[in-house]
Amino acid sequence: MLDVACGRGRHSRILAQKDFYVTGIDLSFESIAFAKRFESGNLEFYQHYIRLPFRINYFNYAFNFFTSFGYFKTRREHDDAIRTIANSLRPNGIFVIDYLNVHYAEDHLVHNEIKTIGGTSYIIHRWHDETHFYKKITIEDPQILQPVSFVEKVAKFSFGDFNDMLSYPGLQVQEIFGDYQLGKYDTRSTARMIIVAKKILR
Repeated sequence: MLDVACGRGRHSRILAQKDFYVTGIDLSFESIAFAKRFESGNLEFYQHYIRLPFRINYFNYAFNFFTSFGYFKTRREHDDAIRTIANSLRPNGIFVIDYLNVHYAEDHLVHNEIKTIGGTSYIIHRWHDETHFYKKITIEDPQILQPVSFVEKVAKFSFGDFNDMLSYPGLQVQEIFGDYQLGKYDTRSTARMIIVAKKILR
């Protein structure tokens, strides 16, 4: 199994605990350094850029969990990433991508929020335009002289967009779910868009 954009390896570790052979990849050196503490006989981690080839025709399954996709600047870069994932799968391999439901997110966007953890305040401001969701996080802490802010954005990809991106490198959608209990997907009423695709022989 390949865990794409695995972060610190939380999901990889769960899969490995179920006796699967799991490889996690992520761009972040820091995240992979942390994840490597948990490596074992059936669990390994590599710092790797998702758009570059990785073990061609090797994995039975690939996963991309919790909207860890959609952060590239161009559609071509996203297409390249999907193609790389497809190439890493064996024929008939399965790819599962877990993404936000754009329509639901637009209707339920929480624009302003403050979270306080251990004396540190996180001031969160969210907004969106036609193509992206944005989140500005400002961190305030008594131990830092001035607040620190950063902005992240994620692309608004619909099911149609994913169907196009998946089909080009030979991935055919098999199922689509709307939540983590694998309930039916609905464009307005379900928060997630979990797509299961299969690598079809050509």
